[in-house]
Amino acid sequence: MGTEVLADDRALRHGRRDRALAQMRAHDLDVLVLGRQGNARYIAGAPQLWVAGTRPFGPVATVVRETGAVHLLSTWDEGIPDDIPHDHLYGLAWNPMTTIAVLRDIEGAATARRVGTDALSPNFAKLLPLAFPNAELVDGELAMRTARRTKTPEEIAVLRHSIRVAETGLAAAVAGLAADSSEQDLTGVLMEAMTAGGVSTPASQDSVWVTSREHPWRRAGTDRRARPGDLVAFSSGVLGDGYIGEVGRTWPVGDGDDRARKLYGRRDALWGRLIEACRPGAAAGELLTAYETAGEPLPPMPVARGLGMGFDPPVVSPQLRETAAAERLEPGMVLSVTGYVWQEGVGAVFGRDAVLITDDGCEVLTTAPHWDH
Repeated sequence: MGTEVLADDRALRHGRRDRALAQMRAHDLDVLVLGRQGNARYIAGAPQLWVAGTRPFGPVATVVRETGAVHLLSTWDEGIPDDIPHDHLYGLAWNPMTTIAVLRDIEGAATARRVGTDALSPNFAKLLPLAFPNAELVDGELAMRTARRTKTPEEIAVLRHSIRVAETGLAAAVAGLAADSSEQDLTGVLMEAMTAGGVSTPASQDSVWVTSREHPWRRAGTDRRARPGDLVAFSSGVLGDGYIGEVGRTWPVGDGDDRARKLYGRRDALWGRLIEACRPGAAAGELLTAYETAGEPLPPMPVARGLGMGFDPPVVSPQLRETAAAERLEPGMVLSVTGYVWQEGVGAVFGRDAVLITDDGCEVLTTAPHWDH
């Protein structure tokens, strides 16, 4: 049986749930009604195939602070932790009033004064007060973000496993790189190796691309095949046990030339500055400054983001400078850090690594080798 249909380990889910309950106390929330899949999995510890992905808000998981009870949207018991009893499960319903009736009957719903949600649609903004008649509806996403921003030791262990699987896929795809390789074939090799490693859910669909020699952020050509001298980027990401593990590398087709080696040298210099910025107490915005100090243009994608069950804080992006400047890195954060440099006529060198912020610096969790230049 694959890990994607099993309940999360008891220590893992209870460590997370304790953090969420602590944040409910800190934010004075009597009840949390969660619709985002990452938040629901964080609280409940149960994978849910039918409500994953992009969809309108719906009450997927509800947790009551006073009792610690979790009520979960699920049509069956398989994969449900033993600490969520059968009578705390409620099924999918076409009529939202059926769901509201279930929420209204939860112990503590009638007396709740503050109910937080992680998102809200206009329809449920009108309906939820029927389930919690004496409560004020407030934003509960901040409580969940605060709980999720640093990781428990059990979470870090799961992340390490997901990263290893992602590296297995990366290694297989790099081994298959040759002149005239197609991006699609290499992506297939990567995903086959990832599945053999025990995870059949990719974190993204864009895993391999030939970098352009004419434009800093585009693919090369239209036939999506690698030519001698091309620099090919590999981005391997998996969703294992609810956690995203990812790693990115760039390899040349053939032996590479002096111009490629110089470009890799620029990437190494940039990476050194990025690692210097990964320290406890530092402003997350220093990761943006690292690019500027190295003399490299900032990429359009986030320079760093929290790794976990999706996009965890912080998100460090050129478009969110003030937010990044206000964020402080803390021990226990796991960041996905991107280094990206480009040279006209050569292509781009892309790298992505998972970095754990520690008490006195950082630890790079990814171990996949770079091209030996």
